[in-house]
Amino acid sequence: MRTTTDLPEQDRRAAPTPATPLCPKPARQLVEEALRDVHAVPVTPPWSHRVLPAPVRGLLADLGWWQNPVPQAPSTHLQQVLAVLTKYGWCQSLDTTITGRLCIRGAQDLLERTGHVTPQARNRAVHYLQQTLGESGIHMQFFAWNDLPDQPFSAVQVLLETASRTARKNGQ
Repeated sequence: MRTTTDLPEQDRRAAPTPATPLCPKPARQLVEEALRDVHAVPVTPPWSHRVLPAPVRGLLADLGWWQNPVPQAPSTHLQQVLAVLTKYGWCQSLDTTITGRLCIRGAQDLLERTGHVTPQARNRAVHYLQQTLGESGIHMQFFAWNDLPDQPFSAVQVLLETASRTARKNGQ
């Protein structure tokens, strides 16, 4: 039987040594690599963003006392809409209720008003929502679909997640 000392020097460097483990990567490292591909959902707007008007926030930003959020791409915007609906509550028939619950369009309005999305990115996100509904055979506006009487929140979640994945696949 040959040992590593019997191999030529170039093969000896490649040969496993007792200090080099022969097992595959540890599970923790595999999980960390897999999680790198998962995109984090941006933080939802806090109540201070909802209460302070845009001119006041702009003045505070000019003084260095406020940092306005970075506008998001359509795929991230759709994830953020879902996060807003989950945090503040989902409703139908109104963009915003007096208790603070929001529908899809109300969440988009909030994110646009607070600077989390530009009007152009929001329009592209709406396009992906409409495209996803169209692929499902539903030919109505997303906000009318949201207001259907038997519409569960789980269907809204699926719509937003699917539209977000489609936008991400298209590089947005």
